[in-house]
Amino acid sequence: MALAGDWAALVGDSPASLATGAELLARWAEPHRRYHNLDHLAAVLGGIAQLAAPGGDLADDLPAVRLAAWFHDAVYDGRPGLDEERSAQLAQSRLPRCGVPAGRVAEAARLVRLTAAHDTLAEGDHNGAVLCDADLAVLGMPGYDDYAGRIRQEYAHVPDDLFRAGRAEVLRRLLAVPRLYRTERARELWEERARANMTRELATLTADHDVS
Repeated sequence: MALAGDWAALVGDSPASLATGAELLARWAEPHRRYHNLDHLAAVLGGIAQLAAPGGDLADDLPAVRLAAWFHDAVYDGRPGLDEERSAQLAQSRLPRCGVPAGRVAEAARLVRLTAAHDTLAEGDHNGAVLCDADLAVLGMPGYDDYAGRIRQEYAHVPDDLFRAGRAEVLRRLLAVPRLYRTERARELWEERARANMTRELATLTADHDVS
């Protein structure tokens, strides 16, 4: 599997590193996941690679950003905030065993926690900007409707009216910020389409709500 090779390239192939990689892949492949799965992990890692390419916005500690991508939804039970906190704690538990320096472990865990609320990203946080932009890249990609449908599947336990209201609020909050993406390269790649996609979904959600 390509992801397993990417993990080994990032942290090495010690027994502890390989065991941690296998654990992470198993977590990302849990059957209850519909969007936050191995495809999403690969997409975020791919987004980071795009943003860190020559001409892009290079993070201050790119390995920490990649480690954060691996862990940012490693725990996913559909409980925003708590999932990110538990994922950060998992990173703090597992990464030292893989020989990752303490400072990088701390930075990776900080970045994982940051994904709980992207709008808390501080100006000048280059690592956070690259991770958050890569995490939100799906908003400006082809296949947005499939993404939105998979999000609904992950919240299948939530009644339609409550889901529509909650999802609409998330979209309004994202659309209200002057710049959805923090890096120049991400804005060039995804901003215009992301706003069009979210505006269209929001109109559908509110129209459905009005009809009901």
